[in-house]
Amino acid sequence: MVESFDRKRLAPLKDTVAVVGVGETDYGADYRGSGGKAVAKGEARYDSYTLASRALKRALDDAGLNKDEIDGLCTGPTLSGERASELWGLNPRWSGSGDAAQCIIEAAMAINCGLCTTVALVYGNAQRSMDTAYGGARVTGGGITSYFYYAPWGMTSQGALYALFFQRHKLLYGTTDEQLGSIAVAFRKHACMNPNAVMQKPLSLDDYMKAPYVAEPLRLFDYCLINDGGVAIILRRADMAKALKHPPVMVSGFGWSEENVDATQLRPRLKDFYHTAHRGVAAQVYPMAGVTPRDVDVFATYDSFSVHLLASLEGFGFCKEGEGGAFVQNGRIEIGGELPCNTSGGMLSESYMQSWNHQPELVRQLRGGLGARQVQGAAVAQYVHDVAGKCKSIIYTRGG
Repeated sequence: MVESFDRKRLAPLKDTVAVVGVGETDYGADYRGSGGKAVAKGEARYDSYTLASRALKRALDDAGLNKDEIDGLCTGPTLSGERASELWGLNPRWSGSGDAAQCIIEAAMAINCGLCTTVALVYGNAQRSMDTAYGGARVTGGGITSYFYYAPWGMTSQGALYALFFQRHKLLYGTTDEQLGSIAVAFRKHACMNPNAVMQKPLSLDDYMKAPYVAEPLRLFDYCLINDGGVAIILRRADMAKALKHPPVMVSGFGWSEENVDATQLRPRLKDFYHTAHRGVAAQVYPMAGVTPRDVDVFATYDSFSVHLLASLEGFGFCKEGEGGAFVQNGRIEIGGELPCNTSGGMLSESYMQSWNHQPELVRQLRGGLGARQVQGAAVAQYVHDVAGKCKSIIYTRGG
């Protein structure tokens, strides 16, 4: 890959922006509904804007700010920034949209350009209430890219595509189902320490292996949840962040690399498991933050499917290519292990917020005070977002 970025331009952006507030809705309670029973799919309770506004209020309260201090707004793909501003009484000078990592990077750059000082990043999704289907004939089945090359053979969901992804990993490297199962088991263990998580029942490796295939070789517990929720994150210029309720969590590094050549033919997934994009981002994010993978205390990755973790651990150099299966075994990725991963339970067991829920968890880990779920001494946290060849990463560090 040609190095098309300028390290000297990234370096001055380190620690210029801080996370000062985070907020989330009550994933578990909302999922279970009244009487401890799960709300039936299609039984509308909230809409995306209501969920997002609740999270935003909590994030503002967490930061000790009021909405009039927000001069930037970045929304997830389920929300319109114009409509959100109107509903919530905001009047931002700058706005953006995208996934969580994209919004953080865009907001950090906007703050550094002087376009704004305090940005609310907000996401809401009523996907369960709306009976959203991620697969089949609907356009929302797995994204907006063409399925021309594989839909005629029944590959109409992201689950089917990631089943191919894992099958290739098995054939190339001998990765086992039991190794993949270690990921789901670890994330469920973390969720059981998190009262806000949807899933609260422990999961054993035996439970995992007995679960039915959805798209072989992926089983039921390799798939993320479908639930309603909202998340908000408040970013502020670093020199304005120190007099607030919590010590700031610094945005110390970020990186972005896309591999779009033949993406609709699955080339980025199956050629090297996104590793080309991973390496491109690693070359940006670690030098900018001034750390290496060995310095990372807590790690989170996009986990719509469990196999994402194998790919990101290998691609970012936590282990060699093909050794991800061995790396995740024997408690290594659990709290108390060498590299705790997705400590909230992730999208497999806490909440499927399309990666947004990973950000508050990493911030809280760096703040401390999470009880049994706390990674002791956590000072450096990393998030990796790798979907369809598009990779981004954020490194957060504990501020003073």
